[in-house]
Amino acid sequence: MTDNSDESRTRETSAETPDTRRGLHVFVDGCLEPGARHGGWAFVAYRDGIEIASGFGGAKDSSNNAMEVTAVLEAAIWINGSAADVAAVIWSDSAYAVEGCNSWRPIWRNNGWKKSNPTGKARNRAISDAKIWKAIDIQLSENSLISIAWCKGHSGADGNERADALADQGRRSIRRA
Repeated sequence: MTDNSDESRTRETSAETPDTRRGLHVFVDGCLEPGARHGGWAFVAYRDGIEIASGFGGAKDSSNNAMEVTAVLEAAIWINGSAADVAAVIWSDSAYAVEGCNSWRPIWRNNGWKKSNPTGKARNRAISDAKIWKAIDIQLSENSLISIAWCKGHSGADGNERADALADQGRRSIRRA
């Protein structure tokens, strides 16, 4: 029997340079130009080591974390639309995105998309980028074949480097607009 629960996808997977020679691997990244607050996001999909798809974009008045999770969202949307029946790993160099997907998302969902306050001294606070997290939750809940894993950024992993360059391209496209 297969366990399709959120908890089954929380197994820690990480790598400095992931082996993408077999299966579907999607690398994601986000970036931000702090002064202008223009951000970019990107994903790059590889099947059996060959790039098969990519996407990128940008946003004004954003944050780096918002761009990192937007990249995860866009990758999950692509997977669900183009490869829903295939096990896929989304690789991110953002601990926030990976922990958010694998550990915090079920807690936030159960708390009405608010951070819990175990001390009880103050009300629960809304999570940052709740709209994006809710959309990620929908995409990941629809497909138990997607797992989220951490990879070390700027360590020579081709997919991570390509996603980084595309995210920067998305950020620059906002600056020119």
